[in-house]
Amino acid sequence: MTFESVLFVLLIAFQATVFLQLLFYWLIFSRPVFSKPRATSSSPPVSVVICAKNEGENLKANLPFYLSQDYPNFEVVVVNDASDDDSYYLLKLMAEQHANLKVVNLIERPNFFVGKKFPLSIGIKSSTHEILLLADADCKPATDLWIRQMIDGYDQKTEIVLGYGAYQTLPGFLNKLIRFDTLHTGMQYLSLAMAGLPYMGVGRNLSYKKSLFYKANGFISHYRVISGDDDLFINQTATAKNTRVVTGINNRTVSAPKSSFMDWVKQKRRHLSTGEYYKTRHKIVLASYSATQFLFYGLLITLLITLYQWPFVAGAAFLRFASQLFLTKKWMKRLNERNFLLFSPFLEVFTMIVNPFIMFTNPMFKQGKWK
Repeated sequence: MTFESVLFVLLIAFQATVFLQLLFYWLIFSRPVFSKPRATSSSPPVSVVICAKNEGENLKANLPFYLSQDYPNFEVVVVNDASDDDSYYLLKLMAEQHANLKVVNLIERPNFFVGKKFPLSIGIKSSTHEILLLADADCKPATDLWIRQMIDGYDQKTEIVLGYGAYQTLPGFLNKLIRFDTLHTGMQYLSLAMAGLPYMGVGRNLSYKKSLFYKANGFISHYRVISGDDDLFINQTATAKNTRVVTGINNRTVSAPKSSFMDWVKQKRRHLSTGEYYKTRHKIVLASYSATQFLFYGLLITLLITLYQWPFVAGAAFLRFASQLFLTKKWMKRLNERNFLLFSPFLEVFTMIVNPFIMFTNPMFKQGKWK
């Protein structure tokens, strides 16, 4: 085979890769941003469940945003997981001031449960209402319409509603990286759920029914995995029929991002440690998307270096980058993200390298405790 024949094969492979990328973008990732938000007149009672361990400062700052939601019938259940700080006294004082705040204090826990799953299970069992809305102590609702708009995702068949958990916008490259990676992950799990293949959710903005939790025997099937109280539970229980997605400015939660690169890497190690437990079909779809990303950049660089049929290469690359930027802008507007659109191709390449490295080196690192 001649060198030109090899280049021709690479060109065909590049065009096929671009075609597959465009399918991902326009058939899957475009769904949530072009969908119209649902609204319902019903207001079923809701239990917001938050687990906290040594989160006194965050509870003081964020809990008022949960307690002041514009919703007629809800409670906030906070599980104080054997904290060593002043969380107990803070929560005791706040419970005296707010009738809809229920505090569950854990003194100790069984040693066969790891991570957040035991306190979360206790919080769910201590809750009053059928519809659960989960969040974290270190995040807060973006607006006082958070509960109402998350509940808008429910209909008669719905058992799970997936939301988006954002991070604060701050100066610097690391903040852009964290927010881009969060948005890109959100694009995947929210879009695939809307396409009928739900595979994960994020525990800082996630709703499901208590009856579903009991039907699935809680977290028993993966109780030895430190992480996974959110994504593994959704991977186990979500179907095309029982899962809905909500995206918008008012139904987000917002968290403080990590301030150092290594802290972010540690966080990513926990998040990526659960992927090996996903269902096979989810692994195949996610791996296929990642493969098309690597092939696109690898073949693009190779063909541009050789200048082989460069107008066709440039044209295909333009279509792909234009689609990426257009839909990323749509997603950013939908979720009130900003200040990284033009950096997104570079950030994509960076996360394409860093995330697989973190995932493949995870077995070399011992996963730490939840808190």
